[in-house]
Amino acid sequence: MLSSLVRTGSGTGRLRPRHDPSVAERIAASAAAVTGASLRTEDFPQWLEGRRRAHRFTVDRIPFDALDGWSFDDATGNLVHRSGRFFSVEGLHVTRDEGPHREWYQPIIKQPEVGILGILVKEFDGVLHFLMQAKMEPGNRNLLQLSPTVQATRSNYTKVHKGADVKYIEYFTQPGRGRVIADVLQSEHGSWFFHKSNRNMIVEAVGDVPLDDDFCWLTLGQIGQLLHRDNVVNMDSRTVLACAPFPDDGADALLSDTELVSWFTAERSRHDVRAERVPLHDLPGWVRGTSTIDHELGRYFRVVAVSVEAGSREVTGWTQPLFEPLGLGVTAFLTRRIGGVPHVLVHARVEGGFLDTVELGPTVQYTPDNYGHLTGEDRPPFLDLVLDADPARIQYEAVHSEEGGRFLNAESRYLLIEADEEQAPLDPPAGFQWVTPAQLTSLVRHGHYVNVQARTLLACLNATAVLSG
Repeated sequence: MLSSLVRTGSGTGRLRPRHDPSVAERIAASAAAVTGASLRTEDFPQWLEGRRRAHRFTVDRIPFDALDGWSFDDATGNLVHRSGRFFSVEGLHVTRDEGPHREWYQPIIKQPEVGILGILVKEFDGVLHFLMQAKMEPGNRNLLQLSPTVQATRSNYTKVHKGADVKYIEYFTQPGRGRVIADVLQSEHGSWFFHKSNRNMIVEAVGDVPLDDDFCWLTLGQIGQLLHRDNVVNMDSRTVLACAPFPDDGADALLSDTELVSWFTAERSRHDVRAERVPLHDLPGWVRGTSTIDHELGRYFRVVAVSVEAGSREVTGWTQPLFEPLGLGVTAFLTRRIGGVPHVLVHARVEGGFLDTVELGPTVQYTPDNYGHLTGEDRPPFLDLVLDADPARIQYEAVHSEEGGRFLNAESRYLLIEADEEQAPLDPPAGFQWVTPAQLTSLVRHGHYVNVQARTLLACLNATAVLSG
């Protein structure tokens, strides 16, 4: 049977290794290299500021009726673009079978097309470097952050906007332009996107790569250093970096890989979650004004509109809606060494926009202001432990922006916090489980297993080696 399979096509089928461990070893070597071939890490802030000065960037809030090409549909009240492309803002009705909030309505972003988030890599002086872009996103608080080589929706790279070409897109859309290191569909924020996926790719370039002014080559170790700084490495970079293969040291884990997948499958199976798209008009609990759509309790987030000028983008000016969360998020893994092996506590988390019920998220992923009115057992598990953590137990901390193309000033405080048996027992509450970073890295090879916030923390773990040693 095998011989008949390999003779298909040209009849000269060549068997290849199913895995190439040298790729993971080269990624790990890049993570250990903190000196780049062309740009020193200490010179990076000056380089980024130079790119900021080279272009004009402005973002202004506007009323909804000043949106160009966007309007509220007469029948549904949904906020849509006249092209029928890009994305729409609709309503969502969610019911679930447990927790203090078992039913709610909210606005949601529906963006059915799959975009590409891709990083091009190439060896310099024997070390893999990552081609990163200084990219403006209208929702970033500081506008310009370090993004992947390519960060584009399908509407953008097929030029629905009639703008300029997306630089380097050919390496990710034309077979043969490079060697694929990682390629997987990953979810985006399940609280604000409905069934949204992006293709996360890492491709090793073949041949010379011309360097545009807004791009730079950095080792993974240099990016790891930048991940310790607030609002420098954007969300799209972090999710792609989480997909990079790393060597598996073969260390034991509290659960075997089979036991872990079985536990996760059981978590997906036991939850009864129903998410139904509904018209945005008359959405219960939400009030539409001239410039915002707000929740009646003043919590969660609001929908706003902005006008954008960006000299470095494919289109230099546009208007669009954005979601603006209210309050700083807190996102954290509790960590423990179990038998001397680092583990993190994951949460099988339900979000209304997920494609398949739950994904593995951080131990804590909340905006505390939204839960200030809850007490006792209604408080999210481990939230107060994270908020009151002893600074001596904080192993990693930085404020990172969420997706700046759709969210305005969305920031979370990302943390790794060492816990003990009393704070976080080896037999955790239902819905929580201890896993190793290597197990998470393995699961990220598959789409819709690990959510975008957990992937950020995994990228920080792998690129900075916070828990190693």
